Amino acid sequence: MSDPVIITVAITGSLPRKENNPAVPISVQEQVESTHESFEAGASLVHCHVRMDDGTPTSDPERFRRLLEGLREHCPGMIVQFSTGGRSGAGAERGAMLHLKPDMASLATGSCNFPTRVYDNDPALIDGLADLMMDNDVKPEIEVFDLSMLFKAVEMVQTKKLVGPLHCQFVMGVKNAMPVDRDVLEFYVKTLKRLAPDATWTGAGIGKDQLTLIDWSLELGGHIRTGLEDNIRLDKDTLAPSNAALVNQAVERCDKAGRRPATAQEARTLLNLPVAA
Repeated sequence: MSDPVIITVAITGSLPRKENNPAVPISVQEQVESTHESFEAGASLVHCHVRMDDGTPTSDPERFRRLLEGLREHCPGMIVQFSTGGRSGAGAERGAMLHLKPDMASLATGSCNFPTRVYDNDPALIDGLADLMMDNDVKPEIEVFDLSMLFKAVEMVQTKKLVGPLHCQFVMGVKNAMPVDRDVLEFYVKTLKRLAPDATWTGAGIGKDQLTLIDWSLELGGHIRTGLEDNIRLDKDTLAPSNAALVNQAVERCDKAGRRPATAQEARTLLNLPVAA
């Protein structure tokens, strides 16, 4: 039980509540409360989107500011990661909140197909978001939806467009992107260790594959992600009543794998982040 694992909770996502689980937090207050429950359950990193009052995704810096302040007050030390994903805005506005200096932000280093659209991350946008993260001392989490994104991230460290060590998230189970395949995940982990030996990584599975990726990642020495953004169910018959319930489920998997949830400070050390103020 000496091998701590960072549990990321992705609390909200960017889909309207009516298309997801009613337990998904929408308002800033709901998001803070849901994150606090998840923090107490064992999560040490929160992945954040924000929404308008009607549930519409947005990159509004004011809402991100209020969320960041609430999380820092109620979840001391927890790593706060903002999403710069494509559903919350277009082009450069996806990084409009990075001046708020969250601990981390997501960064997709390439484009790929999603279920009904192209997830468009052109080279100029990638470089622009990376520059904003560098300028504001925000550590990127590299969102890897296919192999080229991993190689691109390594290249960006080599050319000093990103500061290492890298932290990558291997996302499996998005329709039309990377499938859920154990051999593929093992290849990605092996390739990351070869190209960036000091890197860390998380496995993220979508929907019913969330638990699969949790178990595989625990076995392979990685970190894990859970939360209502990716998966709305505890099992095929039961809607998850909260993000904390999914975190509790993840903690149980950690126990079975002989690992334990990292504390917030341990997570910061593992990700080379400064001690929280």
